[in-house]
Amino acid sequence: MGSRHSIDINCDMGESFGIYTIGQDEKIFPYITSCSIACGFHGGDPLNIEKTIIHALHEQVSIGAHPSYPDLAGFGRRKMSIAPAELKAIVKYQIAAIKGMTEAEGGRLAYVKPHGALYNTASDQEPECLAIIQAILEIDDRLPLMGLAGSRMEELAQQYQHPFIAEAFADRHYEPDGQLRSRAKEDAVISDPNTAASQVISIILNQEVQAIDGSMIPIKAHSICIHGDNPMAVDILQAIDKKLEVHGIQKQSIAAL
Repeated sequence: MGSRHSIDINCDMGESFGIYTIGQDEKIFPYITSCSIACGFHGGDPLNIEKTIIHALHEQVSIGAHPSYPDLAGFGRRKMSIAPAELKAIVKYQIAAIKGMTEAEGGRLAYVKPHGALYNTASDQEPECLAIIQAILEIDDRLPLMGLAGSRMEELAQQYQHPFIAEAFADRHYEPDGQLRSRAKEDAVISDPNTAASQVISIILNQEVQAIDGSMIPIKAHSICIHGDNPMAVDILQAIDKKLEVHGIQKQSIAAL
């Protein structure tokens, strides 16, 4: 999946709900090849989700479900202690919603990517990870799981022979152990477009990323994420586009890689 000279660029989308606008979806769509659409539990409401799906299909952008802990107040970024059976049902419910709405518009769901604290927890905790995999299996065993490259999640997906999309981040710093730097700490998010774009090129061409302490971490990714709620998202994506062009790297949606 993927090659040295092609990469999927994904973004978290559809997170606005009610009177609250989150992200710059319309400005971001031209620069991405896949989008992970909120399922209503950390952001998104039925109308915004439907609009995002329609927009993605119009732009020929692959659609992923972006399930989270049931944490609308905390934007899904607070870890929750939930029994595996309940978590499986919570995730299954969310995937089913996006899958059904996408198919209602004539599209096809391409992958599942957990959001926020659920993503981070499932990256290294087996019970949460297996609950997500089981939820996917009970809906469509062909649906790939997108998660942190080099993580325990990737190992478990391989162990269970479940398709996995290894993901790296343009706008997040990494710890020396390969985990994302916690948002509770300083310098977790990258806001400088050139820094983010250079990180992307390093990941694609050198298969390594610089950790917060300056050390280099090996990383092999099929998809690069930019967070839709990052105020600098559009500028970062524009900078990435320029560097990809300079290095002759093509963007391809995850469905085509």
